[in-house]
Amino acid sequence: MGEAKRRKQTGTPSSRRNRSLAPKLVGAAALVALIMTGLYILTKPPTPDDEALPVAGPDTPPFPEEMDRYGVSIGPEEAPVVVREFADYQCPGCANFAEVSQRLKREYVANGQVRFVYFDLPLQQHQNAMPAAMAARCAGDQDSYWGMHDKLFAAQIEWNDAGDPLPIFTRYANELGLNERRFQRCMNTELHREDIEQSAQVARQLRVMSTPTVMVDNIRLTRPGWGQLSAVVERELDKAE
Repeated sequence: MGEAKRRKQTGTPSSRRNRSLAPKLVGAAALVALIMTGLYILTKPPTPDDEALPVAGPDTPPFPEEMDRYGVSIGPEEAPVVVREFADYQCPGCANFAEVSQRLKREYVANGQVRFVYFDLPLQQHQNAMPAAMAARCAGDQDSYWGMHDKLFAAQIEWNDAGDPLPIFTRYANELGLNERRFQRCMNTELHREDIEQSAQVARQLRVMSTPTVMVDNIRLTRPGWGQLSAVVERELDKAE
């Protein structure tokens, strides 16, 4: 029986065709392995002794700690390392970093190793960024700043495009157990606008133009995320000992 006729009747490819596919399969497998290795190298979390981690330039001055009063701090004043974030509540990247800052507070702030300072930097293109910043500060008047801070970032998509976000923010205040009338009075009088504008002025003085900008002491992170942040924090803690 001829080869063509045999394939037509049985549907079985010839052994010669199988042999021709083998090198291609081996090559494809090798390519996949190479790609996976490259991805691992690119995504592998840095270690504190990684030379690629950002450092402060030789002429970079210390962060002016007196400016921290314009941000909102959590953690002991005597903490050996200070992490500062300049952020906009309506910024998607800042919402992503909010999960990182929560982990920072759990793993480093809670045990006194780090103090975290959040600076408001509402960008002009975000119409609800200023009201959101005021909502957090108004909640802070009732000892719920960080609860509102986390809620605003977690639910950003809900209020992002709202024409009037106040009813949404008021609902969040109620969920946090705040006094609604006091919260709304704070919002309607824009009680903390000047505080937020002073915070933004700090950013301008330091030439911070984008959000989120994250600094460990006076070192600006190049890739704000848990991998780089934790590695730089660990390195600076080692230096402080």
